[in-house]
Amino acid sequence: MQIDVVSIFPEYFEPLKLSLIGKATQDGLLQVAIHDLRSHTYDKHHTVDDTPYGGGPGMVMKPEPWGEVLDELVQPDSILVIPTPSGKVFDQKVAQQLSGAGHVVFACGRYEGIDSRVAEHYATRVKVMEVSIGDYVLAGGEVAVLAMIEAMVRLVPGVLGNEQSFQDDSFAEGAMENLVEGPVYTRPPSWRDLVVPEILTSGDHAKIAAWRLAQAQQRTAQNRPDLGK
Repeated sequence: MQIDVVSIFPEYFEPLKLSLIGKATQDGLLQVAIHDLRSHTYDKHHTVDDTPYGGGPGMVMKPEPWGEVLDELVQPDSILVIPTPSGKVFDQKVAQQLSGAGHVVFACGRYEGIDSRVAEHYATRVKVMEVSIGDYVLAGGEVAVLAMIEAMVRLVPGVLGNEQSFQDDSFAEGAMENLVEGPVYTRPPSWRDLVVPEILTSGDHAKIAAWRLAQAQQRTAQNRPDLGK
């Protein structure tokens, strides 16, 4: 899988060299390249934004530098992902979809966002996905892209040592699709007068599976009742 990220703050993506993503890159399962949008500007201030048509506060990212960099990166089979609060919700299904793509390009907007003609233009050439990681507004797309990359890359075959790990995750396809994961425990069996539930030390895997599902249903009803709608 090839991932290209375009941002005015390429330093934001140093964490991609760490942990699972860093190891996946070292193992050849993943290629990641970070591109500085300002390298496609030609004035002395490296300007990437301008005032919005129609007035109003804030600034809008100009289409010209985006067009230049994306023309270099986008291929016919690419998926262009643009994080924006006005996009569709990024969830586990979207992460699963992106994990199977050969090439994903992330465009990190700032200020009031990227001139809408950029998404409109590239939608005539490739699949464009405008997505949001939640009902709140960030200063830019970088944090959202880090979250999305981690969510999708861990689903790429070979990245996790035990692929059963993500099959039991919250929101995973199958029994957990509309559920969040229940409580988890490890050694010691007793800590500060709190004891691990006896069922988990019983060795009865069928009963343990049933208990975990019941706990997931209970926690979902308590914390995420919207998932049952």
